[in-house]
This record gives sequence, C-alpha cells and structure tokens, in this order.
Amino acid sequence: MAYYQPEEIQRAKEMDLYTYLKNYDPEELVHFSRDTYMTRTHDSLKISNGMWYWFSRGIGGKTALEYLIQVKEYSFIQAVETILGYAKESPPIQYKKQEKIKNVKLILPKKSDSNDRVINYLISRGIDKDIINECIDNNLIYEDLPNHNVVFVGYDKNNTPRYAGVRATNSSRYMKDAYGSHKAFSFKLDSIEKSDEVHLFESAIDLLSYATIQKIDNKEWYNDNLLSLAGVYQPAKKIDESKIPLALNYYLNQNQNIKKIYLHFDNDSAGRIATMALKTVLPKQYEVIDDPPQVGKDFNDFLCAKVGINYKKRYERER
Repeated sequence: MAYYQPEEIQRAKEMDLYTYLKNYDPEELVHFSRDTYMTRTHDSLKISNGMWYWFSRGIGGKTALEYLIQVKEYSFIQAVETILGYAKESPPIQYKKQEKIKNVKLILPKKSDSNDRVINYLISRGIDKDIINECIDNNLIYEDLPNHNVVFVGYDKNNTPRYAGVRATNSSRYMKDAYGSHKAFSFKLDSIEKSDEVHLFESAIDLLSYATIQKIDNKEWYNDNLLSLAGVYQPAKKIDESKIPLALNYYLNQNQNIKKIYLHFDNDSAGRIATMALKTVLPKQYEVIDDPPQVGKDFNDFLCAKVGINYKKRYERER
C-alpha cells in the first residue's frame, strides 16, 4: 500500500474541485451560470465560490479530495495518489474563476462625426479597408475628438463596452487605455462560424494585420477567433510562476470549447519570452502553437512587407 508523508497529504487537500476539474478533467466541467459550474455526469452537483454541493445526494465540500472520495468513491489513498500524480505530471494552473471584476464605469472618448482620419491611418498601415469598415459598422473602432485618435473597443458578454484602447493616428506614438478600461475585455473579433481555436496578439493593430493577411491569401479571416492582449504580456521572473493574461483567462472561461491556441507574438526578446511562458503555464488540455510573423518584428511589419509598404521608412518617420 502506498504511504504518503503528512505534507504530501496536505498538498492534496489544498486543491479545490474547480482547479482539479479545470486542469485534469475539463470535459467534466460545465458552465452553469455566472460564477457557478456543474459536472457533466451529475448536473445537480454545483461548484461556486470555492465550494461544491451535490444537491441530489445532500453532500458537499470544498476540496477535490472530498469529491473523489464522496462522489467518485475512491479510497482515501487512491484520491491522494490521483491528485498528487496529476500535479506531478502537470502542475495545476490556478485559474481566476470568473473573478469579480471591478465595475468601474468606462468613460469612452467622444466620437467624431467622421472616421476619415482613422480609416486613412489604418490603410497606411496596410490594413484592408473592408475589414476596417466592418469594425466601424460594429462599433469596434471609431475616431475620437478632439485628437482624432483611433479607439479600439472591447465588450463583455452582454455587449456592453468595457475596454477602450486609444492610439494616435499621427507620429506621436501616443497610446493609452480610456478611464475605466478593463483588459479582460480587450479588443477582439469573434468567428462567424463556431470554432475551437483562438489566435492571440499583443495589439489590435497586429490582430487587424493578421486578418488582412488572411484575406490577401484568400482565407476566411472572419472564421477565426482573434484576441488582442491590449499590450505586451509580461511573464514572471520564474517562467513557471507566470499568470495567464487577463484577456486570455477571461476568454477561455467564457469559451470552454477552445482546444487550440495560436500565439502570434513579436519576433523580439519580449515576444519570445512571452511565448515560452504561455506554452509553459497553459493547461495541457490546450494545443499551444507558436506562429510568429514570417517577416519583421510584428504582424504589421509582415503585412507592410507583403503589400509593399516601406515600413522601415515609416518607423523612421514616426520616430
């Protein structure tokens, strides 16, 4: 019979049920409502606020250990062995389970009556005009006043604006988030068709550049889930202690059908380290693919090279 030290048993007891299922049995975890989940096998077993309760049997608890013993009918040793075995093979990611997001009111920049300057700016970066207009028509992009910046808007599941990234349309290199923005709801384009893949970018410009490249290559860009992180992802000093970016964590919680994640980060040290970190910390249930731009530092460089825009001269001009 296996024997475990008291500290090993304590580690097994510390794992909550949500973390266990999310990391090691994700098919069993089903989103029920808001912060509540249930199991696929037992729809009366609900998980919420760090606790679980099996209503049809009148039993419950907090830990995965209790679940394995009371619901799966494992022996105590079998349950400890299962949890420690999984944790040794693949250390669990501590998901922020639909964390309470501060409800700070987003103050959107004032809209201009015209989007001409924004359209011209994005076209100058090589981005397809039809893609730009579709984003404008869906209130994802607009031109602000009085500075005529481009504003990239992100929405929550109720289609309420929760994020607005502001970027200059001139050479000032001005970038900021509007007051009340939350990066969990950063700029994204959802696939028209149901897809189990998501493509991840550092910025909205790179996202739109990738969509344009797909269109140029006669691919259905509108059938891809495209998500920006609203800035460079900064891992922890110890790669395996890095946290999943807010935007991606929220997206994966909201879209539990996702199986494949493409990382389209920059071809610089920050982008390569960020890629390494996410490939390390994302749960093994996901297939994580590194797909950086083939040319230049980022996907806008790649696009500009592809369509013949002198991007090096552009950078010199913007400096």
